[in-house]
Amino acid sequence: MESRPFTIHVADEAIEDLHRRLWNSHWPGSIDADSWEDGTSLSFLKRLRDHWLHQFDWRMQEGRLNRLPQYVSTIRGLGIHFVHQPGVGPAPMPLVLTHGWPGSFAEMERIIPLLADPGANGGDPGDAFHVVVPSLPGYGFSQAPAAPGVSAREIAAIWRELMAGLGYDRFAAQGGDIGAGVSCWLARSFPESLVGVHLNYIPGSFRPGRDKSTAPLSAEETAFLDKAAAFAAAEGAYAALQATKPLTLAFALSDSPIGLAAWIAEKFRAWSDCGGELERAIPIDTLLTDVSIYWFSGNISASLRLYKELRSQPLAFEVGERVGVPFGVSVFPRELPMPPRSWVERALNVVRWTCMPAGGHFAALEQPEALTEEIRAFFRPLRSRDNV
Repeated sequence: MESRPFTIHVADEAIEDLHRRLWNSHWPGSIDADSWEDGTSLSFLKRLRDHWLHQFDWRMQEGRLNRLPQYVSTIRGLGIHFVHQPGVGPAPMPLVLTHGWPGSFAEMERIIPLLADPGANGGDPGDAFHVVVPSLPGYGFSQAPAAPGVSAREIAAIWRELMAGLGYDRFAAQGGDIGAGVSCWLARSFPESLVGVHLNYIPGSFRPGRDKSTAPLSAEETAFLDKAAAFAAAEGAYAALQATKPLTLAFALSDSPIGLAAWIAEKFRAWSDCGGELERAIPIDTLLTDVSIYWFSGNISASLRLYKELRSQPLAFEVGERVGVPFGVSVFPRELPMPPRSWVERALNVVRWTCMPAGGHFAALEQPEALTEEIRAFFRPLRSRDNV
């Protein structure tokens, strides 16, 4: 596999075009400009627009991200962008970290050095990882698929080829959101290649096989399924739209940076442990860096369409099917509805389950040190010469 060095560089003309569009924003009416009840707050978005125009420095963010060693490799006809940070320690374990939506590879920026060089960050060098952070196909600086069929399962196969191409025949995986689904498919499809999997989310489509021969649902499992159904009814419209008519939405978000920011910011606020104040959990420049990556890459349409692929191929297991690869799960209190351990253990070999004291859906951004320590602790007993 050939890997070509990659440097992020957005043309001056693209930045100027963004600023023109921001200056010419058309604002909708609002019953209460400060409220988030109907979606993103109008007053918040106006403040965000002003910060984007007058204070946010894309070139500074671009330069910071370019300190990460980035590459592009062509795998199964797709140009896959990834960070590859070699570990510093006696025997680093290869680890692929997978982001989700509405995030990007930049979500992992703060945990990459903690995982790759623990000795320089207050940890034990024996916990070092060779860290690989790919951008999902059609996200960030990875090429968008030109045909249907690139689901989480197919992405897992691409990741396996990527890791093998880097010389890692056996490796660890970690993910949240869509990255959790990709990581589960890695273990399900390629158990011989996986040392273990750490998750900070259980995919919404996760369904263990059940029939009359399987254990009846516990009260805790029934309560979870009811809670998940209630969440889907109250908060799931975005997913239904992205999974059914993604292109219709993409026309609006590809033409309006304010529309794009509104669509993404609402999820960061709703899904983070911020107490209603987004900046308490996600710095405004971090949010705008994420939105800007979607805007400048032009990949919002492909990122939305992945939901359609996920719906067509859910993470559903056959009756009696159970993945033997070791799994660790960290449950953050402000995460989307999470199942009880018993539900997950019906299909996965869960050997570690930790309820965290703080944090939400974007663990790598919100609680980088805590997430890092959970990853280290889970994989520590799995380290051996036979495993890597």
